[in-house]
Amino acid sequence: MDEYVDSTVRGATESLWSALGGDPALLDRVSYGGPSGLLAARLPVMDLARATVAVAGLAAVERQGGAARVRVDDAAVATAFVSERHLRVDGRAPVSFAPLSRFWRAADGWVRTHANYPHHRAALLAALGVDGESAEAVAAAIAERPAVEVETAVYAAGGLAVALRTPREWAAHPQGREVAARPLLTAERLDDAAPVRDRRDGRPLRVLDLTRVIAGPVATRTLALLGADVLRIDPPHRPELPDQHTDTDIGKRTAALDLARPSDRRTLDELLDSADVLVTGYRPGALERFGLHRPGLVVARLSAWGDYGPWGERRGFDSLVQVASGIAVTEGSPEQPGALPAQALDHGSGYLLAAAVLRSLTEQDRDGGTRLVRLALAQTGHWLSTALPRYEPERHLAERDSPLGRLRYALSPVAYDGGPADWSRPPGLAGADAPEWLGS
Repeated sequence: MDEYVDSTVRGATESLWSALGGDPALLDRVSYGGPSGLLAARLPVMDLARATVAVAGLAAVERQGGAARVRVDDAAVATAFVSERHLRVDGRAPVSFAPLSRFWRAADGWVRTHANYPHHRAALLAALGVDGESAEAVAAAIAERPAVEVETAVYAAGGLAVALRTPREWAAHPQGREVAARPLLTAERLDDAAPVRDRRDGRPLRVLDLTRVIAGPVATRTLALLGADVLRIDPPHRPELPDQHTDTDIGKRTAALDLARPSDRRTLDELLDSADVLVTGYRPGALERFGLHRPGLVVARLSAWGDYGPWGERRGFDSLVQVASGIAVTEGSPEQPGALPAQALDHGSGYLLAAAVLRSLTEQDRDGGTRLVRLALAQTGHWLSTALPRYEPERHLAERDSPLGRLRYALSPVAYDGGPADWSRPPGLAGADAPEWLGS
C-alpha cells in the first residue's frame, strides 16, 4: 500500500475510532494490505470499507485485552462488501433487486424505487394507480409526474421512492441539514444500571436481533462471528427475503414471533430480560410501542435517515439514501444517475455498528449503565461524502490569462523541495515567437 493510501485509510480509521471513544494507542495495532483498485468510485468507498472493518476488529481486540493485531486485507474487505453478489445456493445466484427496484425518469428528473419486499411493491403500485406489475405501466405513471410528487405519494402509501437530488440540493434539504449538523454516531449512557447479568459466568454474549435487510444483519452477523449467541426475530407474516437471510444470517439462530399475540409478546419479553444486547433496524417509532427498554441493556438503533428531522420516521434503504443525498449524482453521468460499487452505506454501517456495540460493552463492563447507540445510513453517507479525503482535480489545476484566452490547465506532477510549482509563462500563439534564444 503506497504512502498516500496508507495515510488516508489510517486517517479514516482514526476518525471512526475517535467517534467510538476508543483508546488511540490501539490504532498502531492495525495493518492494511492487499491489491489496489478495488471498489473503485469517485467517492472514497474503499477507505470507508477498510476503516469500518478496522474499527470492528479493534473493538473486538480491545475486549480481549488489546494484545492481538488487526489485519485489514483489501481483497477480503472488498469481497465482503458485496457478499450478496458472491452468494450461491446450490449454484444459483441470488437476485439483488426486484424488477421494480430501479431508476425511473420522472417529468422533471429521476426517481429511484425499492420494491423488493411484496408489501412495498404493493404500496408502490397503489400509489401510482397501476394494476399488475408491468414495468412499462410504472414507467408511464412516473414519467408524467414530478419526481418529488412521486416521492411524496409513494411514501404516503407506505412504499419507498426517492427523488434524485444533487449534493447541493440535499445540503439545503431540511433532512440533509439535520444530518449534517449531527455527529456520525451517538453513544450514550442512560443511567447507572448494572449490566443485565454477570458476564463472567462463561456464557456467550446474548444478542437479540430485530433487524432486516443488510446493515443491521451485517452488524449482528459480525457479533455472531465473534462468539455471540445471536437470535434474530422476524414477524411471521413478513419474513426476510430468502437470499437476504442466507447471506446475512450466517452464524445466527432465527425465529418468528407475532408481537400482536400475547404469548409471543411474553416470549419476547422473556428473551429481553436475559439479553445483553438489543439491535434494532426498523424505521424509528415502529417498535417503541412494544416497550423494549430494559435497564442494563446495550441497545443499538439503526435507521436510514436518522430518528430526527422531517424524515425521522421514514423507512429507507442504502440505494435510496444514495439517491436522496446526491451520491447517485456524484457517481453518475450527465445522462443518468449512478451508484456506489457496493451497498457500502449498508455494509459500512453494519461493521461500524458492531464496533459501537463492542465498545459500549467494554465501557459498560467498566462503568455500568444502560447504553444506547444510534447510527443512520444517511450519517454514514454524509461521512463518506464530506469527511474523507478524495480525489479532487481542482487542487492540481491552475488558471491564468494567456494570448490564447483564459486558461485552466493541469499543474506538473514533477515536484521536489524548492522546485517550481508552475511554468514561468503560458503558451502563446502557435508560431508567433521569434526563432531565437532568449537573451540573444
